[in-house]
Amino acid sequence: MQPDDDAALVAGLRAGDAAAFDRAYELYRARLFTFLLRLSRSTTVAEDLLDETWLRLVAHARALRPDTRLAAWLFTVARNLYWTHRRSSQFEESATAGLLTLWPAGPRWPSPFDLATASELQRRVEDALASLPPDHREVLLLVGYEELTPSEAAAVCGVTPEAMRKRLSRARADLAAALDRAPAQPAKKARFAIKRSYGT
Repeated sequence: MQPDDDAALVAGLRAGDAAAFDRAYELYRARLFTFLLRLSRSTTVAEDLLDETWLRLVAHARALRPDTRLAAWLFTVARNLYWTHRRSSQFEESATAGLLTLWPAGPRWPSPFDLATASELQRRVEDALASLPPDHREVLLLVGYEELTPSEAAAVCGVTPEAMRKRLSRARADLAAALDRAPAQPAKKARFAIKRSYGT
């Protein structure tokens, strides 16, 4: 979103314009849900925290500063709600099937082999990401997936830009190490899966 568009949207929210709330919901609902789902690894928790994030926006919209970066504000609220939930409930994180893939598929129509290879890579990335501590997972999601700058991610996480750079560096190294440890599906099994899927 362009800065002028963001400013206009924030102005609408501050004025209580229902259309501005609808536009914010349209722009950020899926992104916030994916972020919360990957952090919590629970669909139920992600849905509850997403609802609470929107309630916070409704409650605080008129108090937003005119220069508020809405994406950073929403991700800050969502992140803080997650950590509050994590501390208060001391819940056990459990893997969630059907996580959204980390990267979208390419524009061309994939071959069966491409599909099997992409699926295997996505599984390995999701498994590796899920194995990381939540503070490393969140910075990779904010910078790598949501494309916030390290400075914006630092503001969301409440740390200095230097601390964010260090955390991001450690998180990337941990993800690479986790990917190295993750067992890859042997090519022979992948080909067999393709044949079974397509009846050849």
